[in-house]
Amino acid sequence: MKSSTLLTLGLLAASSMIASTPANAAVVVGGPNGWEFSTDGIVDLFSYYTSTGKGPGAGHSLSLLSIGGNESESDQRFGTGIGLLPSVVAFNVKAPTTNGVDSSVRVGIYPALQNSANGNRFNTNPNIDFREFFYTAKGSAGELLVGRALNLYQGKNILNDMTLLSAGVVPGAAFQGNTTLGHIGYGYLYTNFGPQFRYTTPDMGGTKVAVSIGEPYKVSGDTTKRSSPRLETEVSYANKFGDTAVQVWLSGLYQSGERSNGDKIKSTGAAYGASATMKNGLGLMGSGYYGKGLGMVSVQDGDFLGSTSIDGAGKERTHWGFLAQATYALTPAVTVGVNYGQSRQNESDYDKIAVDLASTGPTDTINGISQIKTQGAATVSVTYAFNNFTKFTAEYTNAKNTWMDGATQKSNQFALGSTFFW
Repeated sequence: MKSSTLLTLGLLAASSMIASTPANAAVVVGGPNGWEFSTDGIVDLFSYYTSTGKGPGAGHSLSLLSIGGNESESDQRFGTGIGLLPSVVAFNVKAPTTNGVDSSVRVGIYPALQNSANGNRFNTNPNIDFREFFYTAKGSAGELLVGRALNLYQGKNILNDMTLLSAGVVPGAAFQGNTTLGHIGYGYLYTNFGPQFRYTTPDMGGTKVAVSIGEPYKVSGDTTKRSSPRLETEVSYANKFGDTAVQVWLSGLYQSGERSNGDKIKSTGAAYGASATMKNGLGLMGSGYYGKGLGMVSVQDGDFLGSTSIDGAGKERTHWGFLAQATYALTPAVTVGVNYGQSRQNESDYDKIAVDLASTGPTDTINGISQIKTQGAATVSVTYAFNNFTKFTAEYTNAKNTWMDGATQKSNQFALGSTFFW
């Protein structure tokens, strides 16, 4: 039977199996010639209420907490939508093992479930994101990944955040129709999914080294030349000591470019973390990052909130942040968790001048604007596992933004939702 025919039959069979046996963690359909098809996915939906104080207004950079809303007024808002991780339907195709190499393809489709950002209930077209579309070839010499996948730099920082499968920080109205933030911009930066060639070494006593060559991003809003690739690497270690599972990681980033005025610009960064999960149900995790020209929300999307990757003189700002977390399984079904994170950018010499100018009320988007210095958030959660594939989560998040001139904005946020896995 040809693989294309098998795949078609597999899709039909998998659909019926999911409907009749939702308890399966993954649905696998195989054929006599060694090809296999499987599917997995997530459906998640959260209702949330946010009470956000007014921002400092003119002379200050935009705030994630109120962007797209009324920046100079307080805001109370109820919403229903996906959490940090969108719902996903993923399909996997595995080829027959050939010459000791296992090859497979993964396609991940990530739709939003809420209506559009403008609140029009008739606009039900969700944001559908093909975040994953790659193939891997794995053998004794290691693994090759080719395609679109989660980037290495700060990848494990976000994957080990407990709010990955919940809401975390809920941003302003401009993000309705998209995901919440978790701790993006509040403890780590969004690494993004990007096209790349990646090589990962074989497991060496728990240690793996990965290197990727990826699509170069814009370091700042006026980056016009990107003649060198985005280079990332990660060294990770995972092992078990008695009843305690431990993992440690370190990742790095380098990319250079050229601005419209001819000035050279670059992004450099390191990210790190460690976690331990114990038999008694206690889990501890700490992660952080440090670098230059990174931005305050998404790595190398530094122009997102008014050119945060560089200052008004074109110099790369220094960015750093951290996330500390503790979880505890009270029972096999109930887990409580708490974490706190910050993302920060150091005040440059130019920023100090801009803070003084801000009091005169200039409207230029860089000159005379006081930039955000710190974005911090604490989250407390309770999760109830109804069964192996359905869970319910209740969360409270307190977020605070602080500008370089001392102005602040606070938000109290509540979320309640459910997640279904297969």
